[in-house]
Amino acid sequence: MHSTQALLKSVTIGDLELKNRIIMAPMTRNRADNKDNAPSQLHAEYYAQRAGAGLIISEGSQISDAAVGYINTPGIYTENQVKGWEKVTEAVHKNEGKIFLQLWHCGRISHPKFHDGEKPLAPSAVNPNTQAYTPDGFEDTVEPQAMSVADIKQTVLDFKHAAENAKRAGFDGVEIHGSNGYLIHQFLNKNANIRTDDYGGSIENRARFFFEILEAISEVWPENRIGVRFNPSLNDAFGITASEESIATFDHIIEKLNAYDLAYLHLSEPFTDVSQIDYLETNIAKHYRPIYKGKLMINAGFDQESGNKVIDEGNADMVSFAKLFISNPDLPERFSKNAPLADWDEDTFYTPGSKGYTDYPEFDSEKPK
Repeated sequence: MHSTQALLKSVTIGDLELKNRIIMAPMTRNRADNKDNAPSQLHAEYYAQRAGAGLIISEGSQISDAAVGYINTPGIYTENQVKGWEKVTEAVHKNEGKIFLQLWHCGRISHPKFHDGEKPLAPSAVNPNTQAYTPDGFEDTVEPQAMSVADIKQTVLDFKHAAENAKRAGFDGVEIHGSNGYLIHQFLNKNANIRTDDYGGSIENRARFFFEILEAISEVWPENRIGVRFNPSLNDAFGITASEESIATFDHIIEKLNAYDLAYLHLSEPFTDVSQIDYLETNIAKHYRPIYKGKLMINAGFDQESGNKVIDEGNADMVSFAKLFISNPDLPERFSKNAPLADWDEDTFYTPGSKGYTDYPEFDSEKPK
């Protein structure tokens, strides 16, 4: 694939060379509709179709039964789930792709129906006032159960165990999901975390849980096979209301991450308009590029033109694409040919089966227009 496009140039993350800088972003697709919540052959086909990406980051995979927040999402804590993911990694590697597993705990973005009637765990008993996708459709969230210190320690161990399972399943690395209002993000957010112990209050205390997870996973994987994802300016989405300390919190964490030899830092531009909120950043890549010294991946709303631009301007090393990869399994090939892109079907984002999942065709320049 010969091109002067920045997105199509190879890049090294840790000890891995990626064939391009077009990354498949993690996307929840709700296809693990079996009693084990395990990936199936359908997952293997879906990911293998998209192995042209420089790196695939899998959909979020819950690290334990306590981490579940949505129906039909795959886990990484049982033997059958590990075997299911083995099918995926084998298929991706057979197609000369690379794939990281995203480690996920939903925290309070969940519902008692997933936990035998018990409240979901969270840093504090603060209802996110959003909705969870349950077997009976979307339902309002409840006030969660504030985690004890023992709960926190167990959850750190659960992340470590899931990382061990990801290695057994054949992944090339793991991504810690610290983004989009899920458990780690809840600890970091001043409005979600009102604890008064060592895991609440100061920025350093609210970041403690994340760094304990990172240290635990570093005992399993080399640091250069670990990625981290954050959404610093998230506001009024996924149950998160930003605070005047939000950016300062992520500044602290990301500066501290320079002491680690991570594969990459994966950041999202704002999901909502924050231009009128003076304590939030409107341009995340531009803000964090001077702060973070390692490889920086940026996400949210990019297309071919803006993706090439953000790399050419030096504000990111890689760009992750979500919806474009749903409907264009051969996205890097299309970018290389400047080919037209297929539209996605939102009605099939979260439905079972192959429709809207593995049935999007690759571009064929020989077909009549």
